Amino acid sequence: MRLQLSANTQRSYLADAHGLIDFLLHVTQPGADRETITEANWNIITLPLLRKWLSRDVTRGVSSATIARHIASARVLCGWAVRTGRMATDPSTRLQTPPVKKQLPQVVHHKQMDKVLADLATAADEGNPVAIRDWLIIELLYDTGIRVAELVNLDLSAIDQERRVLRVIGKGNKERTVPYGCPAQRALTAWLQTGRPQLANQRSHQALIIGARGGRIDPRIVRDVVHTSTGEMPGGVEMAPHGLRHSAATALLEGGADLRVVQELLGHASLSTTQLYTHVSPERLRAVHKQAHPRG
Repeated sequence: MRLQLSANTQRSYLADAHGLIDFLLHVTQPGADRETITEANWNIITLPLLRKWLSRDVTRGVSSATIARHIASARVLCGWAVRTGRMATDPSTRLQTPPVKKQLPQVVHHKQMDKVLADLATAADEGNPVAIRDWLIIELLYDTGIRVAELVNLDLSAIDQERRVLRVIGKGNKERTVPYGCPAQRALTAWLQTGRPQLANQRSHQALIIGARGGRIDPRIVRDVVHTSTGEMPGGVEMAPHGLRHSAATALLEGGADLRVVQELLGHASLSTTQLYTHVSPERLRAVHKQAHPRG
């Protein structure tokens, strides 16, 4: 199965396909595993069994978005089996995808992030390379709104410090230019001059952000850094990396940025995706009402 999908999506589809096959074999051939499936028994994939597999999601309270992905994975698997002659018909075409509810992204107020970033900068002042790196990670994610995968894949050559822009390779290998501010520049300078040289070795190559052993940093480490850093916010609310992306987009829009400019900065293929960020905070609503309404 070769599709033009991101690496993360391919991994998700593959994991879903393995889970589906394991379930079908468990139901129809107890004791068998997916390594034993042959050309002759692909027809164990039937519509009733597909529905039974998906019903487990409903029982477990899985989100409609995950159910929709599972259905998409089943369609990819069945379509491939039909095209390669392993199955005569494709039962997955009769599955109905549930409507996916678009939820408002979780965001963090910029004053909370100011405190987090100030604490990280203070810790970095001691010269510890990991502390400097972690400061840079949070600065760049919050300042630019880039994805974790895009951050991890940045090379030294992607940085234009004079113009303060990043050359980012996003989904579909699409390149875009993303600006960053003075605070991120300070973190970047500290990293390039003090932090990175302490960790760099022959494994580092041209990677901008590297791990403690010198290689390109792992996305899981970035997520851990985000969770740990934002867990220090008032209330102990931990953010996922995508929460920083949401927060960056919201800050831009509330600051008056044009929706299509934000779309370009975030690398969204569709404007409808960017429109998810156009929700207005209760505080902002009250401020506008007070300013604009005669009874405010």
